[in-house]
Amino acid sequence: MRCCQVMARVRFFLPLLVFLAGVLPARDAHPAAALERGTAILDPAALRELDRGSFGLGRVMAPVSLLDAPLTNDRLFALPSMAPVRKALDIQFGKYVVGQQTALRNETIGVGASYDLQLFDRALLYSADTRFVLAGIVNRMDRAYLGERNCGEIRLIYRLTRMGGPAANEGAVSPRLPMTLNVVFKAKSDVATDSNEHTLTCAEIARRWIATSDWSLTGAPLAEKLLSADDGPLALVRPEHILRVEINLQIAHAPKSSVRDFRTDYLMMVFDYDRLSTTFEQARLENQIDSERILADETLRREFRTWLLEPSHLAELDRGTIRIPDKFLATAAIAPTPVGFSNPNLQPTFGLVEHDNASADPIFRQTDVLAALNKAEQHGAKFQNIRSVGGFERRLGDITCSGCHQTRGIGGFHLPGVDWMAAKPDNSTVVPGSPHFFADQIRRRDILAAFRDAKRPDYSRGFSGRPQLRGSSELAGTEYDDGWGAHCYIQHTKAIENDRSFKSWTCAKGLACQSLGSASRIGMCFVSARD
Repeated sequence: MRCCQVMARVRFFLPLLVFLAGVLPARDAHPAAALERGTAILDPAALRELDRGSFGLGRVMAPVSLLDAPLTNDRLFALPSMAPVRKALDIQFGKYVVGQQTALRNETIGVGASYDLQLFDRALLYSADTRFVLAGIVNRMDRAYLGERNCGEIRLIYRLTRMGGPAANEGAVSPRLPMTLNVVFKAKSDVATDSNEHTLTCAEIARRWIATSDWSLTGAPLAEKLLSADDGPLALVRPEHILRVEINLQIAHAPKSSVRDFRTDYLMMVFDYDRLSTTFEQARLENQIDSERILADETLRREFRTWLLEPSHLAELDRGTIRIPDKFLATAAIAPTPVGFSNPNLQPTFGLVEHDNASADPIFRQTDVLAALNKAEQHGAKFQNIRSVGGFERRLGDITCSGCHQTRGIGGFHLPGVDWMAAKPDNSTVVPGSPHFFADQIRRRDILAAFRDAKRPDYSRGFSGRPQLRGSSELAGTEYDDGWGAHCYIQHTKAIENDRSFKSWTCAKGLACQSLGSASRIGMCFVSARD
């Protein structure tokens, strides 16, 4: 197996290995049960039909005059609603280039293969030769803890693609480009636009989605049924329910060279829809801690430390349902990939939590964190994930946009989707989502079932690197839980010295947790050396 050849030279190929561990599919362990059943729409032929119809980006974003033809990017970014998006992107590109020019020494930066750090060609982003095509539709009713009257969210994932039709043959280069545009909708609007919406409930929305898991349809018949007014879940998704757009763009790429390892940088930004101005305005990234700004401002450091270590907020952090106030957040993030476990300097929490060998003054001292955890437990908090300083730090990075996308992502993406413009799009051999995406489907489906059955949903979640299983054994032996490539914890011979936050991260029989070269005891499950 090719991955075994990589393992033989793990030190040399470390960045590549970490990347591959997030890409290699393990879905053949459960060929009869797609993990995304009832929670996402990933069938490439159905997505093609939806993209050509009511879920093409033009029908979602553009005025009536532009509905008849695919919405190319020159027209997309000419829309008045998208003017703030283009302006913000241009500013961020400029900041990134200036920052990299300062950081680089004898290396060059620019568009094209002749440069050491190769920038994304921004001309393609605003070109008449590119457009965003529908790559996936995802139910995120598990996010209803942010506002239950809206029943959570529904997300349309669009992938930037060159125009010109499908690839001519299987060996042709994909026309897709490394950027996604997520259009996020309220699952249920605040304001009813017709009589049916007055009576629409979260239970009905969830019921429609879960019912799709029993359908055997694909392609055009599936698309048609999904849009059915009687029981189609997509019939409830309407342009007037738009909340925001989210952008994830591979802003630069550096091939492996004599002076650096392979690296790609991903730019993440969010734009909330302002209904008064009818424009998308740049917003703070959810839980994306602005480390640089906080570390430079003593007052802000003290406020953030006090706020986060308060018992109720610590409990929310543990459950994964925390919403950090905007004053502590960034408006953009650069996520370097792969980061794996080998370079803590690239983690979003670097410098925030005290380490034994760190000289800088951190925000959170280990003694303060331990005292806060004890205080929260005395107030009745039952921690599921954060049971140590290490668990606190990992969760702190885990809840950020960049930290989550650096963990078990395909490059910097969680749902790149299948390329339905290819000659033979095939969901069984091309993985449309990351290991983190698939591992989280059991939890999301459990929340949908609670909505459907009029029960109180449990919104808690595990770490991005290790899923919350909800009592299911469906992921056992796969890379999503404890199989080959799963994230694990290297157990100490003295059980008392094992980190309480991670000691349950074990590997399946025949596999052993192996370090990837960092000081952390977090590793990956591989075939035991003894075998």
